[in-house]
Amino acid sequence: MSSIDTEAADSPGGNRPIKQPQGMKAFMVMWIGQFVSLMGSAMTGFAIPIWIFGETERVQELALLGLAFTLPLILLSPIAGTVVDRYNRKMMMMLSDLAAGMTTIVVLILVYTNSLEIWHLYITSAINGAFQTFQWPAYSAAISVMIPKEQYGRAHGLGSLAESGSGIFAPVLAGALLGFIGLKGILFIDVITFVFAIGALLLIHVPNPTRTVEGQKGGGSFLRESWYGFQYIWERPSLMGLQLVFLFGNFMATLAFTVLAAMILSRTNHDAQIFAWVSSAGAVGGVVGALIMSAWGGPKKRVHGVLLGWTFSALLGVFPLGVGQVWPIWAVSLFIGTMLVPVINGSNQAIWQAKVAPDIQGRVFSIRRLIAWAVNPAATLLAIPLADNLLEPAMLDGGSLINTFSWLVGSGPGAGMGLIFVFAGIGAAVVGLSGYLFRVIRNVDELLPDHTEMAAAEAVTSAA
Repeated sequence: MSSIDTEAADSPGGNRPIKQPQGMKAFMVMWIGQFVSLMGSAMTGFAIPIWIFGETERVQELALLGLAFTLPLILLSPIAGTVVDRYNRKMMMMLSDLAAGMTTIVVLILVYTNSLEIWHLYITSAINGAFQTFQWPAYSAAISVMIPKEQYGRAHGLGSLAESGSGIFAPVLAGALLGFIGLKGILFIDVITFVFAIGALLLIHVPNPTRTVEGQKGGGSFLRESWYGFQYIWERPSLMGLQLVFLFGNFMATLAFTVLAAMILSRTNHDAQIFAWVSSAGAVGGVVGALIMSAWGGPKKRVHGVLLGWTFSALLGVFPLGVGQVWPIWAVSLFIGTMLVPVINGSNQAIWQAKVAPDIQGRVFSIRRLIAWAVNPAATLLAIPLADNLLEPAMLDGGSLINTFSWLVGSGPGAGMGLIFVFAGIGAAVVGLSGYLFRVIRNVDELLPDHTEMAAAEAVTSAA
């Protein structure tokens, strides 16, 4: 980041040049800001559940807090992409960070005045989820115009590194500081990190995308532009098929990981330290995978990173979590499973960023996420009766399934939830391998031209 390029596009009047980093340098400035912000958010995400559980000693409120964040994010996705494509992507990211910072300030004030109640957190979490709907498509679309396509995989690897790194360090820092500065201090640190993220965005230049033929096709009224994201994916079976892999894969993964904490705590006599070790192993795996993806960039044929990544993550990561009955097996399994996640997501992201024109990525990426995450709330809610009312009782002494599956997952508390991991691991592996059965999915790299190739062809046609 030593050299600075001159750029006039973001000057107040559009004429006076200002010096701002561009390209990969600009991406690194933005990435550092987002990493610092993620650290603060993860520290708050560690401290808030501890406060809630201390108030209620129930899991129900924690689950509702997660749903309060996820549901607005899913419901607003169809319109968020249109907003991102119509307006400045950097401004969208800044507004998202600002909204998250403001809700944190509200919670901080409520804590200082001893007025904080759990329902306040549902509201602030829902607001965060709503604005996060704009953050991810704006961030993804910005990357597409900031760096060359050869760097997409590495850029997403760095993004995964920020997420996984915050997953390692934030709980350690928050746990060490919570006893000294309390929830107030953690929230104050979070507010500072949001200021850092917004400041980093102010320093960089994010180019506006060039208007393409696809963008012109999707123009019109706000509703038409919002619908265009669905239409675009539906008309390209390769992209729809690829996203259906994530739809069914996410259903299996969410079904399993909803009960991860309960399974480990049940099988260790509520030993929270063991759960912390296993969780940390998973976060370390994510960091290792992100470093590998950042240096490697993913396989040349990116679809292999998606389909084989899902398969091996399920068989080596999810399935053994159910079979294992001691913490080293859980730790190794979670490490391997999360290590492959940056390869899966990075390869998928590189495909979409290469194939979809930057000026419509906001709309398309928002619908893409809507498709992939649509089943997550249902899987979360399904896991509760499946574990508590069906499989856990069936794997206790005298249970209806104990003679059938005890050789695989053992018996007693946690064994029924172990079965969920076994079935989900097999299911997710089948989903990954099934992608190879369909030509439109396994050959997505070749069947769909890159948006740069389409733009070049359009230029030649126009010149002729």
